[in-house]
Amino acid sequence: MSNAKILIIDDDSGIGYMLSRIAHKEGHETEQAFSIKEGLDLVAQKDYDLIFLDVYLPDGQGPDILPQLKQLTSSPEIIIITGFGDSNGAELALKNGAWDYIEKTNSNRHISLSISRALRYRQHTRSNRALSIKKHGLVGDSPQMQNIMEQIAQASSSKTTVLITGETGTGKELVARAIYENSPYSEAGFIVVDCASLTESLAESILFGHVKGAFTGASSSNTGLIKLADQGILFMDEVGELSLNLQKTFLRVLQERRFRPLGGNNETNSDFKLIAASNKDLQELCRLSEFREDLYFRLKSFQIDMPPLRERKADLKSLVHHHINQLCERDNKAIKGISQEFLEALKTYHWPGNIRELIQVLENCLVVAGDEPMLFPEHLPTELRVHAVKQGLSSSKKNQEKPVNFSEKINNHSILPTFRKFRTSIVSEAEQHYLKTLLQQSQGNIKKACEISGLSRTRLYYLMKEHNIEKQIYKKT
Repeated sequence: MSNAKILIIDDDSGIGYMLSRIAHKEGHETEQAFSIKEGLDLVAQKDYDLIFLDVYLPDGQGPDILPQLKQLTSSPEIIIITGFGDSNGAELALKNGAWDYIEKTNSNRHISLSISRALRYRQHTRSNRALSIKKHGLVGDSPQMQNIMEQIAQASSSKTTVLITGETGTGKELVARAIYENSPYSEAGFIVVDCASLTESLAESILFGHVKGAFTGASSSNTGLIKLADQGILFMDEVGELSLNLQKTFLRVLQERRFRPLGGNNETNSDFKLIAASNKDLQELCRLSEFREDLYFRLKSFQIDMPPLRERKADLKSLVHHHINQLCERDNKAIKGISQEFLEALKTYHWPGNIRELIQVLENCLVVAGDEPMLFPEHLPTELRVHAVKQGLSSSKKNQEKPVNFSEKINNHSILPTFRKFRTSIVSEAEQHYLKTLLQQSQGNIKKACEISGLSRTRLYYLMKEHNIEKQIYKKT
């Protein structure tokens, strides 16, 4: 398994550096946390394939959080690493779900072998489970999509409420339908509620139904969407658009699975599995008192975060071929070939509209190409071609830039600092400079800053607080 994401939770930067070097040689990415709190903050924001966990940390013992780490939706493999071998500790760690228990004094080869075995096992089990599920139009074999398939398999096997988050156009409804098709509910209904289109006046009637004469114009009784979802799946799309009044009412339905139709005297039951989706940051809405925190926690029992297209460009080729074939078949045209230059041009674009935008661009290309058998960059919309050229020029310029002179930074110290202190100061300085530049470019717009940097909102706020950076001073006046 190449390009795995590895988290090192160890307060010794020297050990972190050693593990990172071993992992980087195998083509993997690493991050380091220096305490349990830092580690838990990171795993709450992103998924990891493998976690190195030290036994003794400044704020507690690493093995104590093993159950918490094993419950993560990404289900990472965990290797306990310690400077003090303890057979009893090793037995306890392995019984609690750790993949391996190794000493820091082991050879690099031993550690590398442990990494390879853990990741090979992970890939085998995830691939087998992912291959057995119906994908319902989901395309891609990148690590991100393998993780999504694994989560779909997990979410399909239980009645647990699922929250699917992600930007517009990332395929949240496709994930919901894939869960439905792989679940025991697949023979029952899949009822979609577009929360963004629910008006306050009609919402209760649409959701809960009404009896005859409940209001003017109610000439007959009507079964609501929640009752129609009985024994099936209720998919609430853009749940962040629900009004606070409806949130309160729906929370009771979610808790009791009972409700009263509009104008009715008796309550009725509806036993459904709920899948909710949102392109908004519900946690941020809770902070702004625009979304009920108790409802949010009920929704996020199992959360699937759909990555934006710019973070899974390894899937771009598969996506292009899949949708070109579908579009050609739809229009009864011969399947067109795709040039490498066409794909390379697409990869330079950041895709703010995600897969939905990609499909629209491909439709446009097919119209422009007409009867030509192959797609080239010339068939792309002008703005995409211009963007590709600019990106090419920017890359050339960056390659010519002078690298940072770390020798000067070291020589500025009259007494050489420890490696850990020097490394920390360099990283801190680089992070601070990056964050300030990021906020200048985004003019203090946090959403835009997250899109540019790839950081989650929570992680960005954490780093800004750590470096005492206020977004207000960067806002456009």
